[in-house]
Amino acid sequence: MPRTPLSIAGAVLAAGVLALSAAPASAQPAPGLIDALRRDLGLSAAEASARVINEQRARDIEPALRDGLGDRFGGSWLNPSGRLVMATTHAGDVPAITARGAQPKLVTRPLARLDAIKAALDVAHGREKVAAWYVDVVTNSVVVLAADPAAAGSFVRGSGVDASAVRVERSAERPVPYADIRGGDEIYVDGKGRCLVGFSVRQGAKQGFVTAGHCGANGALVRTRPGGPVIGKFESVSFPRNDYAWASLYPGWNAIGYIKGGPSGQSPIRGATESYVGASVCSYSPVSGWRCGVIQQLNTSVTYPEGTVTGLTRTSVCSEPGSSGAPFVSGDQAQGVLSGGSGNCATGGTTYFQPIRRALTALQLTLVTAPR
Repeated sequence: MPRTPLSIAGAVLAAGVLALSAAPASAQPAPGLIDALRRDLGLSAAEASARVINEQRARDIEPALRDGLGDRFGGSWLNPSGRLVMATTHAGDVPAITARGAQPKLVTRPLARLDAIKAALDVAHGREKVAAWYVDVVTNSVVVLAADPAAAGSFVRGSGVDASAVRVERSAERPVPYADIRGGDEIYVDGKGRCLVGFSVRQGAKQGFVTAGHCGANGALVRTRPGGPVIGKFESVSFPRNDYAWASLYPGWNAIGYIKGGPSGQSPIRGATESYVGASVCSYSPVSGWRCGVIQQLNTSVTYPEGTVTGLTRTSVCSEPGSSGAPFVSGDQAQGVLSGGSGNCATGGTTYFQPIRRALTALQLTLVTAPR
């Protein structure tokens, strides 16, 4: 049964006024991340630090608001100033959203309806002719990107979805999974090539790591260099449809809760709380160093030559071929591993990452975090 606006007010007041509290210690950014935010988002050091803190606060208050809105929830994102925006289909929710420190926005379609439209597109015929599609919570619509808008229009009409909720945009994107690659902690996969360790994980007593699914195959052996000693093997791979995999490490190898952060040292990982549309996100690879941008859309489907991958997060972070599996972080929170994209860091581009929480849940893994 849908909740009433009154029940929302009770839920948010019970949660406390977190928006006005001091930032938690976990909001402290990893070494080098503030400099990357300044460079890539055009911020001052103070603005970059404030953004990290504001985004942590948004992560604190968003779940209670979302739960209170129930089936009236239209999506959430951060506006350019870093304030959390909560969309609702009911005007009566506005006071409670405002009281909690978020900015309300009235929309006509709940997020569940938009997700259902996107899910129908995920299995529709003709998807190989379009580059990507996603729910755009900011415009309360589903967007389809394609080089040929006419073909995209046929794809939408053939799916049987409500076409008034779908916007077709011409795009030159040609997403491909990065291949023959290397990373911070380079791994060489028999039969595949080089990739980057994303995040350390464990499954029971087994230690290992998550990386992009297209980096390996079930049972493939992992080495530190071509022809070098075997350090582990791929236990489970999902690609396409998803783009995640995990590999276990052989005895003598230890998975720790850090990612490489350049000359300043290691960057600790404290958890995997997901950020929202509009939030800053950064990725590290020795190919390009720290690179930052913003989350543009969640739950994006992408057509690769190998097939459609669903549930990816679309970002404005630039990346270079040779970075598959690279870790994406928001503050000290793990977000996902690099799947693919288009462009590069000289001309700009778009990258997609596989959300880490989806991989952890599907593969029954536990993220390894750094000690406090």
